[in-house]
Amino acid sequence: MLKENIKSIRKSKGLSQEELAIKLNVVRQTISKWEQGLSVPDSEMLVSISEVLETPVSILLGENISETKVDDLKAISEKLEVINLQLLQGKKARRKMLHWMLITLCAIIIIIFISLVLCNSPYLNLDYNDPESAVLGFAFHSFEWLFIRIAPIILIVSIVGVVLTRKKV
Repeated sequence: MLKENIKSIRKSKGLSQEELAIKLNVVRQTISKWEQGLSVPDSEMLVSISEVLETPVSILLGENISETKVDDLKAISEKLEVINLQLLQGKKARRKMLHWMLITLCAIIIIIFISLVLCNSPYLNLDYNDPESAVLGFAFHSFEWLFIRIAPIILIVSIVGVVLTRKKV
């Protein structure tokens, strides 16, 4: 039902698939897949489609707005509930990914810090008369100097981010 509605409303508005795709910031093939029923837009995109086509979401989903019976309202509310669940799942997935990325960043910072401590500043023992050693020593010293000053701030921010993105019970 959705695929036919998108196609017929798009055509009634005089839009090509390419024009609709540009307005929605997607590729034309995405519109084609929706209209062929090979994929469906997510709830956020469904709202964007309704705005671009100046058509209520309920019409896109196949509801007839002239008949507002209790059963119709129930069906619309069920569809909106499904859309809300999809939004919630997407939000949870993004939050979980951010949480693990922050944990990984904390681990990397700690590993680099431990490595620097264990190396005991090897650039101090380099022969700076040799140009290659001098460049290597300068690069390593610059990295260590920047890392020791910036890493604690990044680590604290990352730990706060991990705490804020953790799964709430």
